[in-house]
Amino acid sequence: MCLAVPGKILSIDDSDPDLIMAKVQFGGITQDVCVQWIDDVAVGDYIMAHVGTALSKVDEADAQIMLDSLAAMGDIDPIN
Repeated sequence: MCLAVPGKILSIDDSDPDLIMAKVQFGGITQDVCVQWIDDVAVGDYIMAHVGTALSKVDEADAQIMLDSLAAMGDIDPIN
């Protein structure tokens, strides 16, 4: 089974138009994620990501519900 995890976009690097990447915060961890295939993303947006690729954009309330659930299970550290 695959799991997409919500994360908050901290910065976007669009210097290569063929591979737009973002620094995304997942709980206490920051990772590089490809956001090439998601329209209209901006710093501060939340995305669902799986294996380094953004699958969709989600609103902050939905992302927070998932993050709280993962933190309650002990799977991630909560966002500070």
